[in-house]
Amino acid sequence: MTTTDDDRRHLARAVALSREHMERGEGGPFGAVIVRDGAVLAEGWNEVTSSNDPTAHAEVSAIRRACRAVGDFSLRGATLYTSCEPCPMCLASAFWARVDRIVYANTRTEAAAIGFDDAFIYDEIPKDPAARALPAEHLPLEEARAVFRAWMEKADKVAY
Repeated sequence: MTTTDDDRRHLARAVALSREHMERGEGGPFGAVIVRDGAVLAEGWNEVTSSNDPTAHAEVSAIRRACRAVGDFSLRGATLYTSCEPCPMCLASAFWARVDRIVYANTRTEAAAIGFDDAFIYDEIPKDPAARALPAEHLPLEEARAVFRAWMEKADKVAY
């Protein structure tokens, strides 16, 4: 992967957003920009503490705005520029949004050094659900299976 001047420019914008919104007291020091075909689709910044939403990370906020802007849940062909290596939630969101590429500035190790340590979550994910620090119990219900069967038979479903 070769970085370009456009990559540096968009990443610099993500970093500027991280500083600007951090200094406004809106959340942690994280910013993101989503670009496709040279056009900025959306920008995002960490809004966790200002919105009382633990999912309002910069990348997730940018993905939500970009999807609304293009009227689609898919961001194929887009690049996510982010001031820091995405946490597990943001990385999963980028996969679900189908972005083609991520370019980031700070690493997750650097984020951990300032109090944003995701190592615990990365370590928990591969464990058996019942063995995690946040245990999950499988309780099969026929009604739940029936909904899945109905989905499979639904003629007008939108696959994603």
